[in-house]
Amino acid sequence: MSYKLNKKLVDLVPYDPIMGTYKIRLDANESCFDLSDSLKEKICTAIKKVDFNRYPDCLAKRPNETFAKLYGISPDLVTSGNGSDELISVITSCFFESGDTLVNVSHDFSMYGFYAQLYELNVATYQKEADLTINADKLIAFCKEKNARGLIFSNPCNPTSLGLDRDSVRKIITSLEDTLVILDEAYMDFWDQSLLDEVDKYSNLLILKTCSKAIGMAAVRYGFAVSNKTITTALRAAKSPYNNDSVAQTIVAEILSEKEWLDNCRNTIVGETKKLYEGIVALNEKYKAFETVYKPRTNFIFIKSDKSKEIYEYLLENSIAIRFFGGNIRITAGTPEENGELLTVLEKFFTK
Repeated sequence: MSYKLNKKLVDLVPYDPIMGTYKIRLDANESCFDLSDSLKEKICTAIKKVDFNRYPDCLAKRPNETFAKLYGISPDLVTSGNGSDELISVITSCFFESGDTLVNVSHDFSMYGFYAQLYELNVATYQKEADLTINADKLIAFCKEKNARGLIFSNPCNPTSLGLDRDSVRKIITSLEDTLVILDEAYMDFWDQSLLDEVDKYSNLLILKTCSKAIGMAAVRYGFAVSNKTITTALRAAKSPYNNDSVAQTIVAEILSEKEWLDNCRNTIVGETKKLYEGIVALNEKYKAFETVYKPRTNFIFIKSDKSKEIYEYLLENSIAIRFFGGNIRITAGTPEENGELLTVLEKFFTK
């Protein structure tokens, strides 16, 4: 008898992002800004000081401290991870037991449910309202009905670009005292409703942050979890001891110390996202091509259209990559030049 994969693995397929070379990449919600030459030189100088024959700092003290200083919180509440994905994996595998129920929402980041099912949790999915918003009272009731041990959702949301205000999130947290609320604030740098500065007020709140969006370090794979001291201690103990290598820690610490540069990048991205949204709305008013263009709280635009697949394929033919989700498309804001070319090609699509 030959070895066979277990049922958790037998139907899994590797993650398959858009492959190929495209002139404009607006598909992954990355920052449109690469580091300047001077910042790259600064990083190179810092990396030369790394002792490559030594294991990295297992608690990533310097990145945690620079992150905490940037956001005005205590470094004692911060845990470094190899991207938010690793942190989601550790949390779902260690903070819950087989058979526990984790609630996610639809539409939302697909990896929440993926890791939960991989670690044999029951996943109960709350369906958003018709306008893709979350009704806090209904979500609370759903979690109680399912006897949820955990709730995970992104705010603002990927892929819808919509957000839940601070008061509504507070209500969810305080109404579900026995439920671990995992709040993914990957895109909160583009909005102003964060609960990061309140995280230690709650016994059941864990916030995820990423360096891949506003901070512009998608290539480094680095994320942070922020929670009260009890959860932070448990998370630091549960993760791999050397999960963040010394080079990544050095790069992240250097960039997070560049507050003025980060602020300028974020403000520019917010401005360009607004302009892109206005440009797409203007095209829609002219050609009536989209069912809904959602006003974003993120660095991307989410659009519902019965022409989504045609638009997606036409843009690829013109060397512009975006994301396609069935009847929806998601377009990341790029540079002014990239956004301008995107709008030009979209108009050609509507007039062809």
